[in-house]
Amino acid sequence: MLLSSLLVALPVFVEAPWVRHAPFSAVLFTAVLVALGLGMAHSQRPSLRRSGELLVGFSGSWLAGALFWGWARQYPICHLPLEALALPLALAGLGTRWRLACGFYLGSLLGTAATDAAIAATGLMPLWPLAVGAEPAAAPALLRHAASTLLHPAPLLLLGGFGLGLAQFSRWLWGRGPVARVAATALATTLLVDALFLALALLAPGLSGLI
Repeated sequence: MLLSSLLVALPVFVEAPWVRHAPFSAVLFTAVLVALGLGMAHSQRPSLRRSGELLVGFSGSWLAGALFWGWARQYPICHLPLEALALPLALAGLGTRWRLACGFYLGSLLGTAATDAAIAATGLMPLWPLAVGAEPAAAPALLRHAASTLLHPAPLLLLGGFGLGLAQFSRWLWGRGPVARVAATALATTLLVDALFLALALLAPGLSGLI
């Protein structure tokens, strides 16, 4: 499950800054991920085969993230639709040998949807395009201001409710088989990444990967 957790964190802290400076190369890197994943997925070693399947699932999230952060980053309404580009394939693939890939993608997508819902519910959505579209010198202050608005009872209570609900759902998923455990790991890691992102936005916004 360690690989699943690492793959969830990569889009936030590696892909987002990469796409900001070189979006086309980030999109093209999807082909590398798919090729590597397919090659590993046909290995005779079960652990390597499993890792390859996870990489194939991750490639869908990577491509969607590259498209969003490269060309639609200032339009948060486009975030979830772009992230869900591979949803039909993932649902159709749950009954195939690629079910682990599909489980990872679906868990990541659910975590993304929950994060976007929390941002909207706490009133931060209007600040999103301002922070990502600001000049480099002004962006850290805007991001810190956005994060600081959450440090009040009402938004903290709301975020706590979201976090508790997702944690309980992840726990429920964990007992539903290998595919569900992959999805649960991706979902639970999203919670940890969101918490880390909030801390960085407050203390060191330049390290958050968003700006």
